[in-house]
Amino acid sequence: MATIVEIMNIIAGLVLAMGILPSIPGIGNSLEKVAKWLGRFQTIIGIVAIVVGILFFSWLQGTVAIIAGLILAMGILGSIPALGKYLVQLAKWLGGFQTIIGIIAIIIGVLGLVGLI
Repeated sequence: MATIVEIMNIIAGLVLAMGILPSIPGIGNSLEKVAKWLGRFQTIIGIVAIVVGILFFSWLQGTVAIIAGLILAMGILGSIPALGKYLVQLAKWLGGFQTIIGIIAIIIGVLGLVGLI
């Protein structure tokens, strides 16, 4: 049964892996259009991914959702009292692996939807 964490991983992964999507034969250009449209809501998707990853935590799905969410919500993390500075530093470091994390999030999300993990 599909849960919201898997769906959030796919959505966040699409936004994170936007640059590599056109290289997928057949559906790459369509996925890139969807990812560009979703990219307008990057911060909101990031916040939702973090919250969903925490509330519906499972070892793999929840961890991937939180990591993807941190990268997507980097712009707003600095406004969190006490932890904001450290979360921004972590998100910037993770941002260096943005495309790889996006691909992993898509794969983990899809595998979760079909029930393989």
